[in-house]
Amino acid sequence: MDSSGVSLRSLHYRILALGRNYKKALMVLADFIALPVALWSSYALRLSQWWPTDYMAEVWWLFLATPAVGLVVFMKLGLYRAVVRFMGAQAILAVFKGVVILAVLMWASAFFFNVEKFPRSVPIIFALAALVYVGGSRLLVRNYYHWLIGHYVHKEPVLIYGAGGAGVQLSTALLGGGEYVPVGFVDDDPTLWKTTVSGMRVYNPQKLAQVIESEGVTHVLLALPSATRSDRRRILEQLAEHSVYVKTIPSMSELVSGESLEALRDVDPEDLLGREPVPPIESLVASSIKDKVVMVSGAGGSIGSEICRQVLRNGPRALVLYEMSEFSLYSIEQELAKAAVAEKLDVPLYAMLGSVLDAARVRRILDRFGVQTIYHAAAYKHVPMVEHNVFEGIRNNALGTQVMAEEALAAGVERFVLISTDKAVRPTNVMGATKRLAELIIQGLAQRSGASPCAPHETVCKTIFSMVRFGNVLGSSGSVVPLFRRQIEAGGPVTVTHPDITRFFMTIPEAASLVIQSGSMAKGGDVFVLDMGEPVKIVDLARRMIQLMGYEVKSEQHPDGDIAVEYTGLRPGEKLYEELLIGADVIGTEHPKIMRAHEESLPAELLQELLDQLQTAMEQADSHAGRELLQRAVRGFVPSSPNVDLLLKTAPQTGAIMH
Repeated sequence: MDSSGVSLRSLHYRILALGRNYKKALMVLADFIALPVALWSSYALRLSQWWPTDYMAEVWWLFLATPAVGLVVFMKLGLYRAVVRFMGAQAILAVFKGVVILAVLMWASAFFFNVEKFPRSVPIIFALAALVYVGGSRLLVRNYYHWLIGHYVHKEPVLIYGAGGAGVQLSTALLGGGEYVPVGFVDDDPTLWKTTVSGMRVYNPQKLAQVIESEGVTHVLLALPSATRSDRRRILEQLAEHSVYVKTIPSMSELVSGESLEALRDVDPEDLLGREPVPPIESLVASSIKDKVVMVSGAGGSIGSEICRQVLRNGPRALVLYEMSEFSLYSIEQELAKAAVAEKLDVPLYAMLGSVLDAARVRRILDRFGVQTIYHAAAYKHVPMVEHNVFEGIRNNALGTQVMAEEALAAGVERFVLISTDKAVRPTNVMGATKRLAELIIQGLAQRSGASPCAPHETVCKTIFSMVRFGNVLGSSGSVVPLFRRQIEAGGPVTVTHPDITRFFMTIPEAASLVIQSGSMAKGGDVFVLDMGEPVKIVDLARRMIQLMGYEVKSEQHPDGDIAVEYTGLRPGEKLYEELLIGADVIGTEHPKIMRAHEESLPAELLQELLDQLQTAMEQADSHAGRELLQRAVRGFVPSSPNVDLLLKTAPQTGAIMH
């Protein structure tokens, strides 16, 4: 490039880099020149003379007063506060109002001062000329700015899916930014095809491949804040066929709560599932929370923290957070405190550190705060981790549940809800077996409690025990979705344990809402099962995520692809398929997503005997006996962990590894 090209580029960069005050001063100077020129134009057009000397001599003072008054009028209308590159209808309307006001003031001045050489059409012509000069200059500057950005700042060409109001606002914002440049819209509405919106063409979704190739599109941005999950899933499946990175704007509810329209982000995993959430039944939510003292164990976990958020918004008398991890407890307490201030909620929060195995600690907390509802979410949930730490899984998941439930019964807590898992059904791993044992403990205590609410004449209420069983939740600490995303961002490969493995999925907010509503329907000893929809094949989820992040799946059919999917083999205790029911005896409830299952329980004497023997095995660090007792207690528990069995045979007999 020659020196003139370099200097021109340098000039453009200097213009782009000008400060806000300099740009405002330039616009004021431009208007100061444009207004008298507009007045001259009105005389010249009216009289068909370039310089009508006789008229100008009498109205010379108007040429001085018009720009001075005009700048004040424009300033009052906020014209100089508007950022020119984002100028839209509001700024044009301000210019229109300003020139009309000036035209009226001009006519009034001529009438008041009895100016003879002032044709009546001059104010009208002046208003039209000033609108062109003042408004047009800003449009020219805006177009010049976008031209500079397009030529001297590299921006990724993008398509916007959705030519509605959100899409138009997004395109305007992107044109003023430095990252993306919109080259067109895509919309499902046939009446918009081949039309122009905001200066860009609207394409038929069936033409995506041609448009992506011809325009060099790298990203598709979803501007569909009010679309249903099923519609979003259909669109995402269509976009997954093309090697483009898909991002989305916030949903309508998030926009209403203050989220910025330009806050582009990766596609939510729930959009890949297409699962439509069912609005909660408010009476069921309020029944266990409104004006109640609510306690959540495991309050810092994925499910526990979301239950806390929903409890807070539904008017409890107080909320007790019980958590073993100091950092997790601090994080959720700070979040809830900020939410309470922001939403003006007068709910006392009590952050209590402690273990579910500490009966004395639990007892003091229940008595001190008068807890009426408990959501027991504290548990070890990572299958391979619990598989290699059998005793800790039994202690925390089963015996911890027993301590919490027995103290709740003794304190007269009204409702106790255990958060269980689909892995408790015919378990093949220790984690699932311990959660099923926790269910059996709750069923046994429900029989002891009598399963009836507190009567007015009773001094101690009978606790209504229930448990809620569901599958995986998206976004939890053990979810595959964040793992897949990290692996894709690192360049792959994406690891899947088995090509046929499937899982049920649900969002954390929906699961927490259904847990709360289930507990309100309990009569005592109920096993509630949530409708998880259709199971999802994990390898399909991985491939969809790769494609929607703009990469091609590397396979035998596509050896030149970007990211491969590798199979690592099932982990210790992992099942190919998850189930939600042990038997077939299940009935519906008043909520379409909640079912009530009738399942067998253990006789109280046998259950207590097995628990005592488990306690002895742990005291003796006898891991073999621990697993055998779990198999006796949990019907259908068939361990599928040869790696762990080998570890048991070769590990030191102190039990340190499995303890």
